[in-house]
Amino acid sequence: MDEEWSRRTREPHLRAVSASRHRDGHWWWVGVDVMEFVRTEPLESELRRRIAEALAGVGGVTGVEEEDREVWTVTGTPAGRALVEAVAQVVDDLADRTRGAF
Repeated sequence: MDEEWSRRTREPHLRAVSASRHRDGHWWWVGVDVMEFVRTEPLESELRRRIAEALAGVGGVTGVEEEDREVWTVTGTPAGRALVEAVAQVVDDLADRTRGAF
């Protein structure tokens, strides 16, 4: 890893977010732990939509794609900290609802 940002909380499965970028890559991987556990609608779709929107709204982002169940690929020149903070707002906003997924 060339750069990595993580958000640590007392509820890691619910609120943890990370972003990492490899030295030779022009993209970030953003991991959202809670997405491993949220599998009910309409909450799952709302989380996915809001996470993608939050990432797309970060300065320097040119593209956002869902890579895996809990990983998004972000292209452009955003700051890793800004990516983590944007997604952290989403998971915090929905924490009361996602807590029921465990």
